[in-house]
Amino acid sequence: MKKVVISTGGGDAPGLNAVIYAVVHACYRRGWEVYGSRSGYGGFLDIDEMVRLTLRDVEGIYAIGGTILGSTNKGNPFAKPVENLAGEVQVVDISEKIMRNYRRLGFDCHIVIGGDGSLEIAHRFSQLGMNVIGVPKTIDNDLMITDRTFGFDTAVSTATNALDKLHSTAKSHDRVMVVEVMGRDSGWIALYSGISGGADVILIPEIPFDLDIVCQKIADNELRDKQYAIVVVAEGAAAKGGQVISKGRGEMGREEVVLGGVGEWVATEIRERIEKDTRSLVLGHLQRGGSPTTFDRLLSLRFGTAAVRLVEEGTYGHMVALSSSRMISVPLSDAIKGRKKVDLASDKILTARDIGICFGD
Repeated sequence: MKKVVISTGGGDAPGLNAVIYAVVHACYRRGWEVYGSRSGYGGFLDIDEMVRLTLRDVEGIYAIGGTILGSTNKGNPFAKPVENLAGEVQVVDISEKIMRNYRRLGFDCHIVIGGDGSLEIAHRFSQLGMNVIGVPKTIDNDLMITDRTFGFDTAVSTATNALDKLHSTAKSHDRVMVVEVMGRDSGWIALYSGISGGADVILIPEIPFDLDIVCQKIADNELRDKQYAIVVVAEGAAAKGGQVISKGRGEMGREEVVLGGVGEWVATEIRERIEKDTRSLVLGHLQRGGSPTTFDRLLSLRFGTAAVRLVEEGTYGHMVALSSSRMISVPLSDAIKGRKKVDLASDKILTARDIGICFGD
């Protein structure tokens, strides 16, 4: 009998529960025990946060958004900010304690469901001797090697639905609507939703944009008797020669820079340059919520069962991935070596340009 533990780290994404459902069912079919670590590595630090998962615990959760285990993006065990009694922030390494408890609890494998940050931490634990299997999760779809990550399709559907609704209000008031979507380093959500949602302009991190060109596109709309425009901008997009706009740093000033605000900045610049009624909207965490789409649900179930098969084979230190509709395994080191960017020569970019969408370049 094997003893498997699951954790979910980083930002939540539709499909997390479906992966948990698949892992639990696949393990029980093999007669294995399954546990869940709440809030990332919380179960390795506090025994009360380590819970046994049974078939009853996961009944029907594949259709529910979020994660029954909870998640965190503030718990890097190798560099955890801790405030002492004097109010000073110290960065401590608690990885040794986690490794000690992993062995003491008798786990054979740790299935880590997460994005690049969570999988990088998992890779470091793998190097310390923990048997790790990774499952790729991020709505940004920016993980290397895998064709898709679960959560992306649902986020794109949410953003596209929002754009569909904004067309009617923008047209009614002859407005420019600027919609900010997630995408720190890669513009996948902005690209897919912008094309599908009939955007006039799409601004992504891979293409530094010129606001004069953006404004010219909006002005050209009016020559065709189109008095409104939809602009989709990824949160990590930046103007030529400019910097990515952020809200500052996270808790204790030691977490990753929190992006946001580029949508409002673009809207303000458009309003001042062409004196057009312009409004901005930030979809934000709305993109992370809700029930996973059919595609994401099925992909999550496939990822979860594929991870259990890797445990059965003893193929540790790997991540499951989607490649040309097939489930494969790739070394974690390859999966985290960089961010997957939008290919500027891809047919999706060409499609957007051919139907008149402007990228500000």
